[in-house]
Amino acid sequence: MQKIKKSNLIVIFQFVFVYLHSNKPKNNIMSWGVYVKADVYVSRVGIQEVDSKLEDNKEMMTIFEKEIANQVLIAIKEADVLIFMVDGTAGVTDVDKEFGLVVRKANKPVFVAVNKTDSNLRMDNRHEFYALGFEHVFPLASISGFGTGELLDEVVKNLPVEEVYDEEAVALPKIALIGRPNVGKSSLCNALLGVERNIVTDIPGTTRDSINTHYNYYGKDFVLIDTAGIRKKGKVNEDIEFYSVMRSIKAVEETDVVMLLIDAKDGLESQDVNLFHLAQKNGKGIVIVINKWDLVEGKETNTTKTYTEQILRKIAPFTDVPIVFISALTKQRIFKAMELALEVYENMSKRIQTSKLNDILLPIIEKTPPPSTKGKYVKIKYITQLPTKKICFAFFCNLPQYVLESYKRFLENRLREHFDFKGVPIFIFFRKK
Repeated sequence: MQKIKKSNLIVIFQFVFVYLHSNKPKNNIMSWGVYVKADVYVSRVGIQEVDSKLEDNKEMMTIFEKEIANQVLIAIKEADVLIFMVDGTAGVTDVDKEFGLVVRKANKPVFVAVNKTDSNLRMDNRHEFYALGFEHVFPLASISGFGTGELLDEVVKNLPVEEVYDEEAVALPKIALIGRPNVGKSSLCNALLGVERNIVTDIPGTTRDSINTHYNYYGKDFVLIDTAGIRKKGKVNEDIEFYSVMRSIKAVEETDVVMLLIDAKDGLESQDVNLFHLAQKNGKGIVIVINKWDLVEGKETNTTKTYTEQILRKIAPFTDVPIVFISALTKQRIFKAMELALEVYENMSKRIQTSKLNDILLPIIEKTPPPSTKGKYVKIKYITQLPTKKICFAFFCNLPQYVLESYKRFLENRLREHFDFKGVPIFIFFRKK
């Protein structure tokens, strides 16, 4: 049976955003917008949210204007079908005609969606949009859903028909880039992809949503997730930023490996440590990525060693984590960072045979048994790895309630000595035999 593959579908809005062409009056400004690529939803890059800031800062307007235009052109190039959305209450404007030329050059199926046609009068006005030169014109009303069914039926007919590509069925590894605002997450993502997939500016908070991108690295497929920067809870004073942070946290919960980006100039701050512990608590593989290493002045032979030691002291006791120093701008060691992330993912998938576990650990436990507590002696009889996505081990003993936390760390260290679990949190449970 043939199925529609996950195709690229771009929806071009002319009424959602503002400030694309800052040299025109506000009510006549072209506002290019969002595109939906199959199951990947590219956020509205926060333009609506920063309108008030942009009004007083023409430099910011120019930055966002240029970056949004680039994203639209990339989206048009990758799309299979274009939906050109116009405002039915405004009629055909010069901006419609101008952007119609851009869309026509793509040589792809184009459907003109005349929005806000929620009355008989407006329904009749839809015919004037044929002047744009496109064959397919559909009246619709987004607020009620009127006309969307007919539009989607025609869109589906023009999508390529192939076997469906199901990321969940293939179970592609997910690697999320997380960190504080403006540490270079989107820059690293773009550097790895070799295309300006995500909007990058010096303005903190540019990324508002988590963006998933399918990525192939030396024959290995995985999903790369760019997330919004996460500040301390007390510094989040906008609803938009609050929900951006929530989406980033959700991305951490759903990913396999976290690449924690740190600004080399700032060092590991308390919020970075909080994000590290968030990933650790959720049992995610972790790679610490020190970005902007090219901006650090006065580097010496032992600079990286000293920097690494400072980080390990702050994240203790879980210190078996790979640390790499990169520059997203110059692409220095960015692929080494990906190699480490994939190695950590392999460690996340590791399963140790029960017989091997017991053969190695029981003699160690016999030589260094758990310390007695209240005159009670704990005897560990059996060890096995639990069949969970997280790396969990169960130790069966006579008195699990008397095992001290320090002895749990001792056992974890022995596990790391004999089995490579670098970058992976280990959870140890004691059960009554």
